[in-house]
Amino acid sequence: MGDFFFYITAIAYALSTLVYIAYLFARKDGVIRYAEGILIGGFALHTAALIVRWAEAGRAPVATLHEALTFFSWITAALYLAVLFKYRLRVLGVFVAPFALVLLVTASFLPRQALSLPPALASYWLPAHVIVAFLGNAFFAIAFFLGVMYVIQDHYLKSRKLRGIYFIMPSLEIIDELNYKCLQYGFPLLTLAIISGAIWSETSFGSYWDWRPRQIWSLITWFLYAALLHGRLTAGWRGRKAAIFSGVAFAALVGSFIVINLVSGGAHGLLR
Repeated sequence: MGDFFFYITAIAYALSTLVYIAYLFARKDGVIRYAEGILIGGFALHTAALIVRWAEAGRAPVATLHEALTFFSWITAALYLAVLFKYRLRVLGVFVAPFALVLLVTASFLPRQALSLPPALASYWLPAHVIVAFLGNAFFAIAFFLGVMYVIQDHYLKSRKLRGIYFIMPSLEIIDELNYKCLQYGFPLLTLAIISGAIWSETSFGSYWDWRPRQIWSLITWFLYAALLHGRLTAGWRGRKAAIFSGVAFAALVGSFIVINLVSGGAHGLLR
């Protein structure tokens, strides 16, 4: 049953992506409403898939790389829907839908067995740490997409060739403001994820910090986002510079996560 929901979710996200692409050419409200409806339906199926997986595994479905990528896809879609509800930033779905799809497609090529956690790791810290970490990652993903939107919009304005998707994007001021808000939410969540991970490590292994690759890269990512926020607060970093730096930090976050977990064979190598 879990596999059924997983594949139907991927199909829904693929259809939503195609309709969003069609919206870029048609630029009609009716088209984007269809895209949003399909995405919402896919999110509902995605939620069902996670619930079934949780029931089958008997634990939070976030322990393997397949599960982690699936959960990352879900929580990013969830955050986008929250942003859509509050800010009506509909064009953001053009970026979120394919991102959620890519994460699911990548997960589909990974081992899907619902492995049991070692007793030392079977702790309430698992869902607490992972939910905080991936919610922070979702905020950073949205900030990254907003940064891409800023660069595109800025390019149109500087070239003075106002055409295409320029007319469906919000102003540079709105994009930059929302990007900053996402960073303001994401950074404390990243900090809490590092702290909760250290506490979990101490309860499981007797050490708060032992310089595993994932811990090192988490710290590097933390410094990158800290530098970005510091630059925005003290050096007046705004607009294009902040957008590009946000992209660099997000690339480091996602790249290190995927590479480290592919090498270790599981989320953070916990199942080695």
